[in-house]
Amino acid sequence: IRKINDPEHPLTLEQLRVINCEHITVDDAASRVVIEFTPTIPHCSMATLIGLCIRVRLLRTLPERFKVDIRVREGTHQSEADVNKQLNDKERVAAALENTYLLDVVNQCLATAA
Repeated sequence: IRKINDPEHPLTLEQLRVINCEHITVDDAASRVVIEFTPTIPHCSMATLIGLCIRVRLLRTLPERFKVDIRVREGTHQSEADVNKQLNDKERVAAALENTYLLDVVNQCLATAA
């Protein structure tokens, strides 16, 4: 996920310090992954899209047994509760991925992460 491109910048999430290894928890025994990310600014309009890119990348690479939680790090975004709710609601994620324009943007962000 560190090589995912930011939707607004020609840099990766790792280069922008959006993703940090210390904020990733993998519990193989419990089949659970928790990713906390830090948006570039507290009112980042792309926070939900960034989280969606992370979720899609993990859905495409991890075994199906894993439950994935994607969260904005506490105190790093003015709408963190709303963003977290959207990112972890299966129906909202599925609806977002049915939008061909949005899926194209996600795929562009993931193109270098392969």
